[in-house]
Amino acid sequence: MTIPFEEIEAQLLANPRVKAEYDALAPEFEISAELLRARLRAGLSQAELAARMGTSQSAIARLESGQTLPSTKTLLRFAEATESKVQVRLSAA
Repeated sequence: MTIPFEEIEAQLLANPRVKAEYDALAPEFEISAELLRARLRAGLSQAELAARMGTSQSAIARLESGQTLPSTKTLLRFAEATESKVQVRLSAA
């Protein structure tokens, strides 16, 4: 029997400790999702983007998976390679 992901997710997030940890990681997931959107918008494969940035495909995969947080320098190189613009914004909580 297969259980839908949404059902498992709801069960896990019903636990306050799990929910707190999940919410704490949200900014990191948001960064990786934005990197993926920029690459897709540019119509590039991970390998093509890596070549433009002078890095490896596996480095791009780590950035997009959230395993690695990019430095400001890496964000700027990523933006240039995808013809994107970096914007940083802090808002009131």
